[in-house]
Amino acid sequence: MSPTNNFIAELVRAANEVEKLHGEEARRLLNRAITTIRDMRETLGIPRSNTAADAVIDLQTTAVALDLGNRSPEEVKAALLDAAGIIRDLHIVRDSGTEIQIDRK
Repeated sequence: MSPTNNFIAELVRAANEVEKLHGEEARRLLNRAITTIRDMRETLGIPRSNTAADAVIDLQTTAVALDLGNRSPEEVKAALLDAAGIIRDLHIVRDSGTEIQIDRK
């Protein structure tokens, strides 16, 4: 398996065992996922977005809230699975050789 697939599996495994995760572990995984998503987007030519509609913003919010103890296990699980899904989708696009063109009007 590729490192990307291994990381996706790690995120899914953590989500399925969220009750065993410490807040620091979940935060570390989410921060690693955020970095991975940003790097993959950059590689694919997808511009960085700082809008509230960007899923990475939700992941960052969850990671910060974990430090404050403001996320339920269900919310952490959902964030980990969202991160795994985004990385999986970007990995598929990258491996397919699909070119992405952004129209900047």
